[in-house]
Amino acid sequence: MTSWTLITGASEGLGVEFARLAARDGHNLILTARSKDKLDALADELRSDSVQVVVIPADLSDISEAERLWANATDGRNIDVLVNNAGLAYYGAFASDQGWDRMLSSIQVNILALTRLMNLAIPHMKAQPKGRILNVASLAAFSPGPNMAVYNATKAYVLSVSEAVATELGGSNVTVTALCPGVTATNFFEDADMKGVWLVNVTKPMSAVKVAQDGWRKARLGRRSVVPGLMNKIMAFSTRFSPIKLNAAITGKIMGKGTR
Repeated sequence: MTSWTLITGASEGLGVEFARLAARDGHNLILTARSKDKLDALADELRSDSVQVVVIPADLSDISEAERLWANATDGRNIDVLVNNAGLAYYGAFASDQGWDRMLSSIQVNILALTRLMNLAIPHMKAQPKGRILNVASLAAFSPGPNMAVYNATKAYVLSVSEAVATELGGSNVTVTALCPGVTATNFFEDADMKGVWLVNVTKPMSAVKVAQDGWRKARLGRRSVVPGLMNKIMAFSTRFSPIKLNAAITGKIMGKGTR
């Protein structure tokens, strides 16, 4: 049976680049996100005589949609690569009624849907020659984030669960990789209302193409975690030697709006 790659959040940003890389490598694709029009346009771009593309729109803020997605995706298909790329963020004070819906959706997409898809994928992949799971975390996973408390916490979860499950699967035919990019040239910051954040203003973002290439290549090699970019590696490494209180204070400064 032909093998397939399932990519969530495939309508823009890193998701689009992962889809292009997979198609370039000859993978058949299952693309999912909320926007059917964007998915259809990407499918038209990537579909060829050697690459099949299936579009399954889904809103992963509803856990039942994650289960429906998996059931439809595996109907007559073997999935050997899962890219958990879908993610949401809320920027603002934690104690904000206005932000609650966005924070709740972030937890549901970043944690619940990702976890359920991993949970479904692993036994499915174990029955095949090999399987690769690539979970998109963030540099934010390495530190608490004032004004992005829920987002940073969800990405810390993604990194932690990826490392733990990778250990459980050691020696098996299935690997799990956590990709932890820093500031990347996507629509993420606009969607999260982060215009004016100091770090975003002063940092030259990595291209989505380079981040996706790094994550895709190292996931194919079975690497457990990937932090693209030298400065991002230094920042991630340095947090391991600093008190959490200090990390949180520094993160709050650089992620503040109007910070100098």
